[in-house]
Parts: sequence; C-alpha cells; structure tokens
Amino acid sequence: MATDSPGRAAGDDALVTTASPLFADSDTDRRIPARWVVSWALWDWGGAAFNAVITTFVFTVYLTSSLFVDPAIVSAKNAESGTSGPAHTAYDAAVAVLSSGLAWGVGIAGIIVALIAPVLGQRTDGSGRRKLWLGVNTGVVVVVTALMFFVVGEPAYFLLGVALVAIGTVFYEIATVNYNAMLVQVSTPKTVGRVSGFGWGAGYLGGIVLLLIVYFGMVTGDGGLLHVPTEAGLNIRFVALVAALWTLVFSLPVLFVVPEIPPNARTPRVGFFASYAVLVRDIGRLWKESRNTVLFLIASALFRDGLVGVFTFGGILAQGTFGFTGGQVIIFAIAANVVAGVSTLLSGRLDDRFGPKAVIVTSLVGLIVAGLAVFFTHDLGAAAFWVGGLVLCLFVGPAQSASRTFLARVTPAGREGEVFGLYATTGRAVSFLAPTLFALFVAVGGAQYWGILAIVLVLAIGLALLLPVRAPRRAS
Repeated sequence: MATDSPGRAAGDDALVTTASPLFADSDTDRRIPARWVVSWALWDWGGAAFNAVITTFVFTVYLTSSLFVDPAIVSAKNAESGTSGPAHTAYDAAVAVLSSGLAWGVGIAGIIVALIAPVLGQRTDGSGRRKLWLGVNTGVVVVVTALMFFVVGEPAYFLLGVALVAIGTVFYEIATVNYNAMLVQVSTPKTVGRVSGFGWGAGYLGGIVLLLIVYFGMVTGDGGLLHVPTEAGLNIRFVALVAALWTLVFSLPVLFVVPEIPPNARTPRVGFFASYAVLVRDIGRLWKESRNTVLFLIASALFRDGLVGVFTFGGILAQGTFGFTGGQVIIFAIAANVVAGVSTLLSGRLDDRFGPKAVIVTSLVGLIVAGLAVFFTHDLGAAAFWVGGLVLCLFVGPAQSASRTFLARVTPAGREGEVFGLYATTGRAVSFLAPTLFALFVAVGGAQYWGILAIVLVLAIGLALLLPVRAPRRAS
C-alpha cells in the first residue's frame, strides 16, 4: 500500500488502532487484517469500469456519437463544405438531442436513487446483510454492463443504451452506499482517513489502467491491437463486456474476505414510508444540536453533484462540442485521472495547514472560473478543452476529499456514524440536479456546450450555501 498504507502490527498482518465514537461497537485495540483493507479497496478499483468507462469517457460518448444520428443528417453534414451551414446546424442539433436524452435518463436514475437509498440503507444496517446487498447490487451492475454489448451503433438502439446506463447507475449508486458503509468494518479511528484515501486512490488507478487497456486493445487505430471490427460500434460494445468482467473480478474479494456485519437490534424495523419519518426526525435532532453540520450537509450535497457532473459530461462535451475522436477522449480521460489523483494527494497538506473550508472554497472558485472559460472558448476547439478540462480535474479531487474532512471536524462527538450516513443520503437526494439541468440548458440553448453553464450553476449554488458555514477548528 505504498507509503500511505496504514501501519502494521509487529509480527502480524494487521492494522492496530483504538476505538472511538464512530466505532462505538468496536473493541479497544481492534485489529484489522490488511487483506480486509486491500479486498475492500479492490471493489473501488473494479468500480472504475462503470465510472470511467461506462458513464464518463467511453460508452456514454459512444451513445452521443454520430452513429446514433440519422444517417441522412450525417451524410448532408459530410457533403457540406466548411464547418458551418444548414447541414452542420442540423447535425449539431441532433447531437444536442442525444446529449439531452442521455442527461434526462441519468437525471431520472438520480431521482430513483434519492427515493430508495435511505430506505435500503436503513434496512441493510438493521438486517446485518450489508455485504449480501453489496453483492446483489454489484451483480446487477455487471449484468447491465454486459447487456450494453447489444446496443448497436444505430439510432434505433439509442433508447436501449440510455435505459441500460440509467438502470446501471441506480444499482451502482446503491452498491456504493453499501460499500462506503463498510469503511467502518475495515478501518479504525487512526486509519479511517488513510484507508478511505487508499480506496479512493485505487479507484483512480483502476480507471487509468482499464482505460489504457481499452484504448490500446480496442479503440486506437482500426479496432486496437486486437483489431476488433469498428462497424456499428462493435469495438465499443466489446469494451462493455471487458468492463463487466473487470467489475465482476475485482468485486469478488470483498465479498469473500471481509466478514458480514451482525444484525443491529437498535435499528428500528419500519416500513418504507416510515423510514423517511425516521430520517426526518434524525435531521431535526441534528439541526437542534449542530446546525452548522446540517448547513454543510446541504451545501455539500449541491456542490458534490456539480463535481460528479464535471466527470459525467466531460467526455460527452469533448467529443460533441470540441471535436475529440473516441480515442482522444480516452487519452484525455487518462490524463484527467492522473491530474485528479495527484492533486487530491497533494491537497491533504493544504487541508491540514489552511483547513478544509479554504480548500473547498478555492477548488469551487477554480472550477467555476475554469468552467466559464471552457464555455466562452468552445469555438477554439480541442486545445481549449485540454487546458480548461484538465484545470477542472485539478480541483475536483481536492474538493471531494476536503468535503469529507470538513464533515469529520464539525460532527458532534458520538454522532459520526449517523452524520456520515446523512452525508451519503443528502448527496443522493440531489444527484438528479446536475444531469437534469444539463438537459434543460442544452434544450433551451440549442447546443451541447450550453450544458457547461448548468454544471457551473450547480457548483455556484453549492459555493454560495457553503460560505456562511463556519469553518471547523483545526487541531493545534
């Protein structure tokens, strides 16, 4: 686990720390085998297949490509000289419709997640079947990803592709709730930050490795080194199969190695609608005891949705607005993951020195400025997106990492588990906002690049709500 891996006990393959309120049910000097940590992090490594390949840089880019535009419109565009004219306008409008349709699909998936995540999370914690449901939800993601092979590169298959992406998003998000909850099982107070960062880093690294495999194996040139035929998007459809296999293989270790949690008798077993009453009651109690924490939960829910939007629509914009080829999008994706990963690691020192709020505010301002720059320079082509896009990625990771640190520092003692559960729930509750606004802005503006303003707007609202929140005191 390199230099940031949690410390090992002498003569034992274990991580040794002590208990705290976040781990109130844990024994003092609880030992966590290192294989649990590695197995847990491998799920994030495997999850990069759906995050980086399916929803960000490959399959969704494929869905919004010319293959799904009416062939007559494509032929007219190709026949028209220059880069402007009626045929090009019609083609741009068709691509905008594809982007809008995909955004609506992802937005609907976010609404579904917001409706069911609190209930499913509560039932999982109470029943002691967290790992079981992690396996079930991940299994559905694997199946849905594999079914994307049947999305032929023709307009008639576009809705099938959007439906599969939306279904996969719902089950991936629910699986992520189960996965994040397992952090307490594989870490202790002294190692929770490092273990969490290790998993996060594994996700970035897994994305880089898989994108390299996909690019050189099936995308670059004429179907990559494997010479997979490119007709009707066959090479990209094979990428979906590889992504499904990747997810399956790397999700198995956590299911076999990390023990299941025992049932929690203290968690009330209530019905579907009653679960929301419990959630509202918990938020009301927290509002009375620590209003600053609730205000941060609200602000972070919004700006975190904007951060997700940067990656979700980055590849789509690169191809549809800035003229990237599918291979160039993947090269950009690799660079983006490297930049985001490195900046996230380095931001930890700034967090310790200046505090998490300073890091978040600086990152959000940087994201807003870079997003506006990309919007106003969209006519300059690929060079503008390379610069602006990588600057955006530079700030995404630090904002995400410092957000978690901020919450840890403002949470009332003994309420950590509850508050981090609300952190996950509030994030899911607005996960439809960025994609829905993206679709709306594209529809109103009539061109794909207008969606950039939607993401900037969500980030700006999150920043505005964050500014009044009191910064947590740093340890001296």
